[in-house]
Amino acid sequence: QVQLVESGGGSVQTGGSLRLSCAASGYTVGRIWMGWFRQAPGKEREGVAYIASTGVTAYEDSVKGRFTISRDNAKNTLYLEMNSLKPEDTAMYYCAADLGGRRYWGQGTQVTVSS
Repeated sequence: QVQLVESGGGSVQTGGSLRLSCAASGYTVGRIWMGWFRQAPGKEREGVAYIASTGVTAYEDSVKGRFTISRDNAKNTLYLEMNSLKPEDTAMYYCAADLGGRRYWGQGTQVTVSS
């Protein structure tokens, strides 16, 4: 059974940093596509960063140069390093994994950036 558990969210001031983690079970993170998404209050969920099974990464323009997606195959964990945080980065952050034609989601971790 596929399970994703996010952690690492919190409250920081503008310019601060956080590292989100997504612990996976039921599959190997290094063998599939995974991504980070976020949803702010009153807005639709949007993609943030993605990593393919090949290790190729991609980022939305709003976070390019500030966020870094990575994975640790030994720990079976996906990460999102977030630097130079802005108030507009405030949202619930979710990790996702595509496996067997289905997208799995974690429960989310809240990130709040104050000015």
